[in-house]
Amino acid sequence: MDPRQNPYAPGAGAPPPELAGRDSLIEQAAVSLDRIRSGRHAKSLIMIGLRGVGKTVLLNRIHLDAEARGIHGIRLEAPEDRSLPGLLAPAMRAALLKLNRAKAATAVAKRAMRALAGFVGAMKVKYGDVEVGIDVEPEEGLADTGDLDGDLTDLLLAAGEAAGERSTALALFVDELQYVAEDELASLITALHRSAQKQLPITLIGAGLPQIVGQTGRAKSYAERLFDFPEIGPLDENAARLALSAPAAKENVSFRNTALVEILRQTRGYPYFLQEWGKHAWAVAPRSPITVKHVREATMQALAELDASFFRVRFDRLTPAEKVYLRAMAALGTGPHRSGDIAEELGRKVNALGPTRSALIAKGMIYSPGHGDTAFTVPLFDQFMKRMMPPPRK
Repeated sequence: MDPRQNPYAPGAGAPPPELAGRDSLIEQAAVSLDRIRSGRHAKSLIMIGLRGVGKTVLLNRIHLDAEARGIHGIRLEAPEDRSLPGLLAPAMRAALLKLNRAKAATAVAKRAMRALAGFVGAMKVKYGDVEVGIDVEPEEGLADTGDLDGDLTDLLLAAGEAAGERSTALALFVDELQYVAEDELASLITALHRSAQKQLPITLIGAGLPQIVGQTGRAKSYAERLFDFPEIGPLDENAARLALSAPAAKENVSFRNTALVEILRQTRGYPYFLQEWGKHAWAVAPRSPITVKHVREATMQALAELDASFFRVRFDRLTPAEKVYLRAMAALGTGPHRSGDIAEELGRKVNALGPTRSALIAKGMIYSPGHGDTAFTVPLFDQFMKRMMPPPRK
């Protein structure tokens, strides 16, 4: 079929043609944001899930919907090698300027800019990646101490007051939240907590791997009372079928039921993989309908492409010891697995493998769904490891 008409969109954060199965979560976020804007209490949200479940897509959709309703958003993605102040300062500058452009700048709005100027000046000394310029004189004693806990709290309070004066809300949309250093995460939680206590319209909508729940708990013991942690998983059967069939139907193309069953079996309902299989099934089929034969051919192409890109970029970041650890996990199956079983597979002591396991968690390759358990953060990665490496030698 015509590749120009192929409706499927596999990509990092690329919105699918049919965002199926996520309506309730989108509505939950909208309700939370609207309550905060109107001065009512609502928890911040941190969406958790494995790679490929569509967290970034959802974060972007919630952000766009919020902006359409007049809520101001600050969109950040936390990489592994940047500080939170370095990420936040330029985005906060843009948000405050936008608030000021909405109406003539008031004393409250000007104070928020002075708070940002003080914050930037203090954080430049402490963090080497704070590079934004602020053409406003800071206010002495406002967000300028160099202590991230106090300065970030001052900044968010001032920004929240400015948003409240404009009858709007300011929302931080932060992706890959698990990469924020725990001490910096603790400061962010402190600032959000204080803002919530003062009923200011400022909040966080975040997304991260499952380990972010434990990270927030370690950062601040009260985090579970400040955040909701909706879990984003694979789509159920009806939603997965809709994600595949609805875009095709718009192009007058259909799937045989057996073809849909085979795609769901291969992808386990993960949204990113549904898009990959849909794309390749479309490319293989000469005409409608798409059959199970086409899907089986598409599977070989989809796996080859995933092996060369989606999986490979993660594999290439690993040390030899980390690769061996993951191969041992793969030998045990999909998981999760007990640390002792992985050690036994490798013929090693559990304690000896602790540093390797910790490094893999820090890289976002594995997480601990329960005490002593270990699981892949990337669906289907166990199969990839089996294709890439022989079983470990004990």
